[in-house]
Amino acid sequence: MNYHSEINIGSQKISINDPTYFIADVASNHDGDLARAKELIWLSKEAGADAVKFQHFHADKIVSDQGFKSLGRQSSHQSKWDKSVYDVFKKYELNRDWNLELVKEAQKAKIEFLTTPYDIDAVDEINNHLSAFKIGSGDISWIEFIKYIAQKGKPTLLATGASDFSDVKRAVNAITNINPKIVLMQCNTNYTGSLENFKYINLNVLKTYSLMYPNMILGLSDHTPGHSTVLGAIALGARVIEKHFTDDNNRIGPDHPFSMNPSSWCEMVNRTRELENALGDGVKVIEENEKETVIVQQRGIYLKENVTKGHFLTIKDFEFLRPALKSGYFPYEAEELVGMEMKYEKKVGEPLIKGDLQ
Repeated sequence: MNYHSEINIGSQKISINDPTYFIADVASNHDGDLARAKELIWLSKEAGADAVKFQHFHADKIVSDQGFKSLGRQSSHQSKWDKSVYDVFKKYELNRDWNLELVKEAQKAKIEFLTTPYDIDAVDEINNHLSAFKIGSGDISWIEFIKYIAQKGKPTLLATGASDFSDVKRAVNAITNINPKIVLMQCNTNYTGSLENFKYINLNVLKTYSLMYPNMILGLSDHTPGHSTVLGAIALGARVIEKHFTDDNNRIGPDHPFSMNPSSWCEMVNRTRELENALGDGVKVIEENEKETVIVQQRGIYLKENVTKGHFLTIKDFEFLRPALKSGYFPYEAEELVGMEMKYEKKVGEPLIKGDLQ
């Protein structure tokens, strides 16, 4: 299978060794207002996002009004909607006449413009303005559509919510047989914002993905409150993070309640940068800031009794105390010193140092 361990989205390189790439998903939080959409672009940038993402769907190309009504009731996060699923999608469609204006606004704000397209026309209409595509979890089984996006030759971010390994393998194969630039994203598609959702996030799937696809770029598309899942995902190797973004969680709309806001987003990025510094390179060494604590915290060999010149050392002569002098011996060297002869007389409590023995 062919895939890259490094990709570029715009001018920014993404790999396991690079800073985490943050995507602020505005989704429907523009509320049908172009001015709001533009403002959210700037707020995303100011909060520390690398990319701002929208969603290109037409209600009649993504949901069946008749199909949802045949279910008898709305469930999951949709159960709280005061209108039908179709009507809500219709209300929050992104006006595609805005495309150029939003792209230009993102360029002014110096933030990457991305979107999740939900139909073929959307892919074609926005393709020339994108450096990467995001495929939503709900389309993981629409292989024809996945291949169509992969054929554009751009980095393809695949969310894997509400799916199993057979779904993931099928979709990954569809992309990588055409396009090696893929980001595989763990996701849980319960959008209720409930704290109960944490036990379903299953971040360890990222470990499984890393075994299934060694060195593939991994990510997390997340809808939980706070930063726990994001920090955990990064510790497990994710380097692309997508979260919903709004300016006000109290606004009316399907995505506002579980979105991040400028304050929480900024906090998330700051905590991530701390974590990235803390992760290190995996090589265990005495770190630069530990050079002095080696001396003050580790133990050296000290004399428990007065010893005379010519004395042959026994293990009973030793006491192991801090500090460990650079010129002295460590406890693990004690057995090697047993039977060696003292060059000089030394007093109880003095350290045994190199040059004391013959």
